[in-house]
Amino acid sequence: MSSKKVLVTGAAGFIGFHLSKKLLQENFQIVGFDNLNDYYEVSLKEARLSQLRAHSNFSFVKGDLQDRSLIEKTFEEFNFDFVVNLAAQAGVRYSIQNPYAYLESNIHGFLNILEACRHHKPAHLVYASSSSVYGANKQMPFSVHHNVDHPISLYAASKKSNELMAHTYSALYNIPTTGLRFFTVYGPWGRPDMASFLFLKAILEEKPIDVFNQGKMKRDFTFVDDIVEGIFKLIPTIPRANSDWNALRPDPANSFAPYKLYNIGNNQPVELLYFIEVLEKKIGKKAIKNFLPLQDGDVPETFADVDDLIRDVGFKPSTSIEVGLGKFVDWYFDYYKIKTKKADH
Repeated sequence: MSSKKVLVTGAAGFIGFHLSKKLLQENFQIVGFDNLNDYYEVSLKEARLSQLRAHSNFSFVKGDLQDRSLIEKTFEEFNFDFVVNLAAQAGVRYSIQNPYAYLESNIHGFLNILEACRHHKPAHLVYASSSSVYGANKQMPFSVHHNVDHPISLYAASKKSNELMAHTYSALYNIPTTGLRFFTVYGPWGRPDMASFLFLKAILEEKPIDVFNQGKMKRDFTFVDDIVEGIFKLIPTIPRANSDWNALRPDPANSFAPYKLYNIGNNQPVELLYFIEVLEKKIGKKAIKNFLPLQDGDVPETFADVDDLIRDVGFKPSTSIEVGLGKFVDWYFDYYKIKTKKADH
């Protein structure tokens, strides 16, 4: 496996960077693809990328997923064994204000990846979906075997669309595809629009933090290393057509085609107020809380059923919020060269 060539789109992004680093350490040949857009500070993306460029088995292509000719040229040049598509326009709330960005990147861009896979036949396409696809579902924990036809944000709808598009290409062209529904990922090198980042910065600057749903929101916060380990184990786990699939009682998680879906979550929801409390303890400083109602597009709770992940690859995310936030705080203080004394952790 270590000699295999892998395309990682979104390689300068949060999860893409961590996955690329892991694959490089395992001696895979990695081609990173990213447009380095300014959705958040480009310097953070460049800092991630500079770490990846230090590896001799890393190559980088700068461009947009929407650039069909560049995608085709990249696939033609490198002849990938595996493709991991993590590039996307992220953010539930941003999708309310900027809907077209999601159509261009998450739909058009993903179509270009699917078409390239159709013509160049990598062994497996793994792509990022999201826990947001569960939308209005109330049945807990969220299972890949549940129906997810009621999204409540365009971001969620774009991710559900990716799953449908992948299934179509699996069925028409026998392309093995695996969709990964990530649950609230956090950790070192995270995105500045994420709760851990926003809260920590505001607490240090003694500014109020917005606490939605009066703090009663629950999230299945998942440490980035656990997400990466799940992806790493699933890349060589190539889905096969399920000969027992029943069209009269269709299971959304698999198919008559080589298609699979998995949740990757911590399987242990944490209330937002406790999340903030842990952060406060890690830095030895109290937050100023601005309590607000639930925002449009947000769901009150997420909770991942990871039974399929455990069964198929023998792995379950398990990093506690206390350990994970401790590592995030350590990274943040180091990266931004903050001298303030932190609490012991």
